Amino acid sequence: MVSSEKKILASIVTRPYFQKGNFVLYFADAMNILDQLPPDSIDMIFADPPYNLSNGGFSVHAGRRVSVNKGDWDKSKGFKDDYDFHYKWLNACKRVLKPHGTLWVSGTYHSIYQCGYAIQSLGYHVLNDVAWFKPNAAPNLSCRFFTASHETLIWARKDKKGRHTFNYGLMKNGVWQEDFLKKPKFQMRSVWAIGTPKPIEKKYGKHPTQKPIDLLSRIILASTTHGQIILDPFTGSSTTGIAASVLGRKFIGIDSEKKYLDLSIKRFNDIKL
Repeated sequence: MVSSEKKILASIVTRPYFQKGNFVLYFADAMNILDQLPPDSIDMIFADPPYNLSNGGFSVHAGRRVSVNKGDWDKSKGFKDDYDFHYKWLNACKRVLKPHGTLWVSGTYHSIYQCGYAIQSLGYHVLNDVAWFKPNAAPNLSCRFFTASHETLIWARKDKKGRHTFNYGLMKNGVWQEDFLKKPKFQMRSVWAIGTPKPIEKKYGKHPTQKPIDLLSRIILASTTHGQIILDPFTGSSTTGIAASVLGRKFIGIDSEKKYLDLSIKRFNDIKL
């Protein structure tokens, strides 16, 4: 019998940039691949879209002043064009999600409110907003604002009447040593204390908005089951795919930056499945 993932990949005319086992990468614009995917085919989507914050500002990294500019892909095109972009890809994601499927979107205040408005406008059913607190966040250089130390994650279901996956028992009773806020045997709450990526996660290089393995592992364990198909339309260095592969899920990643796909491949080849 042909697996569901093989049927999905057979519908995509664009050749994979890399494929090994259940880990597949496409070098393309996200919309190009999303438009080729069959409807109702993906179990879960994690999206970390451009934050549109590359505006010439500065931040701190390893005690040094560094530019916040990440690349042309992260530059704002103005409020309307930025919103239209988010609406377009979120609409495409809704089409490919299965009726029970869920969407996770990560962002800062630069983008997350536009994404949230588009999510509601498109008829998704919001399940939670999660505050990812970074205990080791970089300090604020200007000393005129609160230090930005969190990102917001929106978790939404495709259909309000759908029956989404939530592994409640694992979230409540699992061992989450990386999170000092999680009390053993108590319900997991919507504020997660997880540090930024560890040095080992950047051994082959880094993506400017790279997410920690601990964060993606929790998301995947919470909202999918073994063997399900996960899609990341802005895969970057593919933390989503690395976590998905380690946890026995199938992965499709898309990115328009070849250097980050090459980094993804090095990271994937380094894991022991």
